Amino acid sequence: MTTRDDTAGELSGEHFEQLTENLQKVEALSKRLIEAVSKKTGHNTALDAPDQELYAKAATAYWTEAMQNPAKIIEHQIDFWSKSVLHFVEAQQALAKGKLQAPEDPGPCDRRFSNPLWDTHPYFNFIKQQYLINARALEDAVSELEELDAKDRLKLTYFTKQIVDMMSPTNFLATNPDALERAVATDGESLVKGLENLISDLEANNGELVVRLADESAFVLGENIATTPGKVIYRNRMMELIQYEPVTEKVYETPIVLFPPWINKYYILDLKAENSLIKWVTEQGYTLFVVSWINPDATYADVGMEDYINDGFLTAIREVKAIAGVKQVNAVGYCIAGTTLSMTLALMKKRGDTSVKSATFFTALTDFSDQGEFTPFLQDDFIDGIEAEVAEKGFLQSYIMARTFSYLRSNDLIYTPAIRSYMMGETPPAFDLLFWNGDGANLPAKMAMDYLRGLCQRNEFADGGILMMGETLHVSDVDVPVYAITCETDHIAAWKDCYRGVQQMGSKNKTFVVSESGHIAGIVNPPSKNKYGHYINDDLGLSSHEWMEGAEYHKGSWWPRWSEWLKRRSGKKIGARDVGDSTHPVLADAPGTYVAIKARG
Repeated sequence: MTTRDDTAGELSGEHFEQLTENLQKVEALSKRLIEAVSKKTGHNTALDAPDQELYAKAATAYWTEAMQNPAKIIEHQIDFWSKSVLHFVEAQQALAKGKLQAPEDPGPCDRRFSNPLWDTHPYFNFIKQQYLINARALEDAVSELEELDAKDRLKLTYFTKQIVDMMSPTNFLATNPDALERAVATDGESLVKGLENLISDLEANNGELVVRLADESAFVLGENIATTPGKVIYRNRMMELIQYEPVTEKVYETPIVLFPPWINKYYILDLKAENSLIKWVTEQGYTLFVVSWINPDATYADVGMEDYINDGFLTAIREVKAIAGVKQVNAVGYCIAGTTLSMTLALMKKRGDTSVKSATFFTALTDFSDQGEFTPFLQDDFIDGIEAEVAEKGFLQSYIMARTFSYLRSNDLIYTPAIRSYMMGETPPAFDLLFWNGDGANLPAKMAMDYLRGLCQRNEFADGGILMMGETLHVSDVDVPVYAITCETDHIAAWKDCYRGVQQMGSKNKTFVVSESGHIAGIVNPPSKNKYGHYINDDLGLSSHEWMEGAEYHKGSWWPRWSEWLKRRSGKKIGARDVGDSTHPVLADAPGTYVAIKARG
């Protein structure tokens, strides 16, 4: 299990003393751990698991199946029993031969089981194979239940997967060879450091276990992350408006105003110079303004979607027009900000306001009729829990949203980082993307419920219209030229769902792009990396399947293609603009002050 010469019963006195000392440190740290956990503020328990009705439905469906088709249930059970017993017999036979080795067929493998001991050591191999047998039995039992409706089946499948992932032997010290090897090799110091990491994460999150994904001490906003030069030239209670400094002598007359999501911080688009969309846009000769949203607390409880539209979108467009001295802007909305931009455009059409010349959407949903992977989180049991939570606290805590997204990819975003930090005692990596991912934002109570009930659950914007600011708004009201970028493996805003919404928009000029990769990497895809390509098909009358079958693949980033489209809607070249003006003095250097506000529970 280890390469050290003095292990496996031959620990020297020195190493034994060091191991004993480290284990004593663990005991002392345990007291600090108890204190950290005792400070947990808690949240509504409905956010932790489905209501009991789902389990009752699953049990009823299972017993109904047993009564109506007992042969099928017996077949499943016999298959599971036979595989388990055969697996045990094979292990016993290997031991009876006096050979400490795994069977010739070590079974399937995935990234969790990359340590060679999973295949070569009989103890670890037995555990791995039995875990995989158990996992398959659970998955098969759920997939073949016939008495559940589609939504309940999706929920049960999701929570079954969570149980399977959680019970992986890699998540437990006694059955994780990497962690055990590290503990022996470091005389237990890795366990001490791991426990210190665990306690630090609990203390930083009021007793809630939120795995720290990046070394937070490695980044300072404005110094080595979010460094593109710019100035805050407007501020209200909802947002700061940043104007970025020009880097070309001439710029296009029509400026861009970019609205990032307020679920996260805007600097995902300005992590570092070589992958900064913000920096790249200024280098193409555009005057760029970016909104940086407030990180709300309980005083924002009554702020709803209408406030984001009025004090955010409409105000930013108004101020950009005034500073640039133009009648129109090109607008960009990312994720939830793209959804809200579409509603803003529908409202502007109702009012006869033509301030937006074109709209670009990054991974933006406008039709929520297919809830996809989020189905378990958009049913009444979970949403009722959120409603009770925000009614009590005044806002939806950042970690609840982050946890929801993370559990969609639990092995990558929860268990693997936890193993490295808590079992292996490793310091989280200095990775800018993961630093940003951990720098979350709260959501105002009213806004959260406006979004979850009106858009996600009732799909009002695409189905009949949503009432906002005295007007009934529908996705078909969006009639400006549209450029929509989606991502092929996006699990937050699936490209097929984004496509369905764009199809319903009333614009006569629509371009739809599917970038390779996911929600972040497909957007933050600089041309210099030549990493992810993209698909184009001008026929938006096709089904999503037909669209992709007929799409033309292009190597490289979509950024240059979008810029060419945007140039045709950006007017003539003029001298580069100064930042701000006499009525918009510089209030702060970019990235501003709002972005530095941390989410607090």
